[in-house]
Amino acid sequence: MIKTELAAQRTEASTGRDIRSWLMLAVLLVGQFMGLVDVFVVNVAMPEIGVDLHASGASLQLVVGGYTVAYAMLLITGARLGDLYGRRRMYLLGAIGFTVTSLACGFAPNALWP
Repeated sequence: MIKTELAAQRTEASTGRDIRSWLMLAVLLVGQFMGLVDVFVVNVAMPEIGVDLHASGASLQLVVGGYTVAYAMLLITGARLGDLYGRRRMYLLGAIGFTVTSLACGFAPNALWP
């Protein structure tokens, strides 16, 4: 009887861990999806962005290139900071930063707005 209770407890514990692992994977995939969609949307909307912001082709390429460089640099830096200060904290900080800067870009009056 004790063996079956221990087996049941282990099964419940492993099921809880399995659900948490899948949930964590889903959250990470949503974050990765946000980055990919952002680049895709900017590339598709580039002609309209150029007209609305009176931006040249070079300015538009600089915007997309700057985003890609910043993303690559912060990805590696964020991974290291996650090891030092906690992955959850750094993930949330990155998601909030991404959202705020995307919002600021959406309200930019021209292509050179800081």
